[in-house]
Amino acid sequence: MAKQTKTNAMRILDRSKVEYSAFQYFTDDENTDGTLVARMNKRDVNLVHKTLVAKSQKGELYVFIIPIDCELDLKKAALAAGEKKIEMLPHKDLLKYTGYIKGGCSPLGMKKQYPTFLEITSEQQGKVIVSGGKKGQIIEIEIKHLLSAVKGHLKDLIKV
Repeated sequence: MAKQTKTNAMRILDRSKVEYSAFQYFTDDENTDGTLVARMNKRDVNLVHKTLVAKSQKGELYVFIIPIDCELDLKKAALAAGEKKIEMLPHKDLLKYTGYIKGGCSPLGMKKQYPTFLEITSEQQGKVIVSGGKKGQIIEIEIKHLLSAVKGHLKDLIKV
């Protein structure tokens, strides 16, 4: 196995002396999803979360971390963010605002610290798996450490 390269997300956790586990995976398939990534790394699929970025009508950005098999409820997300309405940030703008690309967007180490929210039902798991900051890299981390690192909040965010 190739030597693991540290990403910005990992360096942030290292500086804060936060425990986490990093895993690499390789695929040449553009459509690799979180479920497959978890299986490739022998991790619990229920821990895998995706990082979504949305913006308000005023242009404020917000980060939402939800289970991979769930859909973000934009009304609940807007309520969590204290906004009337939000919409998903177009993928073409992701790199410009976060420093990450689709499939490698981590809630850790974005260009700017945006208000961040984690789906409240995830708290039951104790840990989550999020992108490590590039395609082919994931991080497993305790929820309390992730929330502390991103100054995040637990909120009801998903469609039921």
